[in-house]
Amino acid sequence: MATVTNFLSSRAPSLSTFTKTVPSASTSSLFLFTRPRYTATKIATFRPNLAPKAAATPASGTQKRKAPSDERVQQVHSIDEFDAALQTAKNKLVVVEYAASHSYHSRKIYPFMVDLSRTCNDVEFLLVMGDESEETKALCAREKIDKVPHFSFYKSMEKIHEEEGIGPDELIGDVLYYGDNHSAVVQLHCREDVEALIDVQQKDGKLIVLDVGLKHCGPCVKVYPTVVKLSKQMTDTVVFARMNGDENDSCMQFLKDMDVVEVPTFLFIKDGEISGRYVGSGKGELIGEILRYQGVRVT
Repeated sequence: MATVTNFLSSRAPSLSTFTKTVPSASTSSLFLFTRPRYTATKIATFRPNLAPKAAATPASGTQKRKAPSDERVQQVHSIDEFDAALQTAKNKLVVVEYAASHSYHSRKIYPFMVDLSRTCNDVEFLLVMGDESEETKALCAREKIDKVPHFSFYKSMEKIHEEEGIGPDELIGDVLYYGDNHSAVVQLHCREDVEALIDVQQKDGKLIVLDVGLKHCGPCVKVYPTVVKLSKQMTDTVVFARMNGDENDSCMQFLKDMDVVEVPTFLFIKDGEISGRYVGSGKGELIGEILRYQGVRVT
């Protein structure tokens, strides 16, 4: 079986000669990351009488339902309902939008979440209207939500990520990045996973593009939809894989062994050897580097 030490005989001797990009908005250091925010509405400005008016009682034998267009988005009305929804989802990604009836940005982003709910069947979507009732206000207070729209991401009852005042592109990127269970991108969780992938692809002769990042890295999230798209378009010649360095100690050690100091870093591996790397989140640059390491002349 091929091992990392086989294609990198000592600690990254050849990698030090690769050209690296200057730190910029397209990369993030392993220890510091800031991400631009959009305008959000403070919950403190909620008006007291914004609870929805009571709807007419349905006729006997009928049941009030959500419109078909957004029926996969579950609106929760209390802490108990919220906790039950997270528990039912088990290890699925759960995306929660905290909104308010008077928030322009909440209304604007909601249709994009509905669209995602139609296509991401392995992700659960919840909506919490913070100004609906005292119960939803208590839920927002427990989750420390003071501005809307606010998105929180949960797996196995644990909050793994949150964003405030984001736009549609960031929301789509987050859902793909944190709920990626169905794409053609191979998920790697330790050094042994990398070695096993190299061993298999050495026989097939495909180029491996290894996307190395961090869980809460904005540029990593930004470029990931491109990685997913390319993985579906280049299945015959390229294998795409991903590792988050902060997932566990083995992953972080792998990043150190590869001299990865900025993320995202893309490692290009061919025939068991690291051929090069690209540091950054530029879509065009990434595609150009992939073609170059495939042997395609780029002019």
